[in-house]
Amino acid sequence: MAFTKKPVTGMRDILPEEMAVRNYVEQTIRETYAGYGFSSMMTPVVEHIENLTAKQGGDNEKLIFKILKRGEKLTEALSDLRAAGAPAEGEAENLSDSGLRYDLTLPLARYYANNQSKLPQPFKALQMGPVFRADRPQKGRFRQFQQCDIDILGDPTNLAEKELILATSEALEKLGFGENCRIIINDRRLLFEMIAYAGLPGEDAEKILIVLDKADKIGPEGVDQELLSMGYGQEQIQRLRQLLSGCQGTPEDARNLGEALGTETAKAAGENVADIMQSIAAVKSRHIQMCFVPTLVRGMGYYTGTIFEIQTDALGSSIGGGGRYDRMIGKFTGQDVPAVGFSIGFERIMTILMEQGFSVPETGEKTVYLIEKNMPPERVGEILNEAISARSKGARVLVAWMAKNKKFQKENLMKEGYTDFRDFYREELKK
Repeated sequence: MAFTKKPVTGMRDILPEEMAVRNYVEQTIRETYAGYGFSSMMTPVVEHIENLTAKQGGDNEKLIFKILKRGEKLTEALSDLRAAGAPAEGEAENLSDSGLRYDLTLPLARYYANNQSKLPQPFKALQMGPVFRADRPQKGRFRQFQQCDIDILGDPTNLAEKELILATSEALEKLGFGENCRIIINDRRLLFEMIAYAGLPGEDAEKILIVLDKADKIGPEGVDQELLSMGYGQEQIQRLRQLLSGCQGTPEDARNLGEALGTETAKAAGENVADIMQSIAAVKSRHIQMCFVPTLVRGMGYYTGTIFEIQTDALGSSIGGGGRYDRMIGKFTGQDVPAVGFSIGFERIMTILMEQGFSVPETGEKTVYLIEKNMPPERVGEILNEAISARSKGARVLVAWMAKNKKFQKENLMKEGYTDFRDFYREELKK
């Protein structure tokens, strides 16, 4: 059987030019987040299958790369299934004991539950790493991709949300995504209170939220038509529409919606959104546009309160998002822990930067030492030592053999950003 040189569908090879940009973007993000007191940590890419399929990840649970049991455990599982006459479609669940993580949030919750006694309180976590989804590949979307998350665990106040928004927006501004970005914000509690106020059935909440989440694409009339087609009454839909009409996205709109809904939960949720927006607006050093969008839903089933997304005109989808998930850690420990996180869409940012021809800012001259071939080994050692000495002073030095076509060689090296060349010839030894 012949080897296949192309990567697996949905995966990709990354060439040095893009890798340099990726490293720069990652370093910029890490340094920014470190300035806000976030600590780097890491979780395995493989998670227990029961964690991944615990109805916490929304549609992502349909996209898990499952890992088969190994050795005797696989043989026993196959034997048990066949003896029981299990249908073939049920085998995948029984033959898997783990899978590749589809995001970084659920692994972080498990990590915190396992290590809580060793971590500071509250814990400000920074995690970057690959995640995997058996999705249909498209522009800016791959089956293996990098995620970049910051989370605050153990802080029940919305100071945590404010810190996340400021840190994320600062990192994006440093990467050139300042004035072209806006953060839209909502509170999941408002969504459920709106459904109850309109008289729509609570057991259908998730289906209704899927329709509401399309409001920015299909408009208010489209939402009404979809809800009608699902069998809901005109009066119920009209009550929902009245709640949403006239919203301009201001903090007062959030407060007014909470008051209109009337319950203490709704009032607290509206006040929460308004308070966050007003605090961020008072930070004069950040150029952040924030907008309250009462139909923002976010797909993950684990969100319990504040939710937010970053939108940019440079891409037809969000480039980041997050929210509060106060009940996830309790699934592991039996005791809920307040938690909120923000994730930057690393691959989508990279897609935009590469399309714009972004290049890494040079911090100094890049030098090449070109050595004529057949140079005596002692002299090669001396040149290598010179390069080491230059590097110790902060220089970037590439050592290479001199090609026959030195002009063409230098032209290619200049495309890589090298501007200073030192040539070493054998004849110099005779002088």
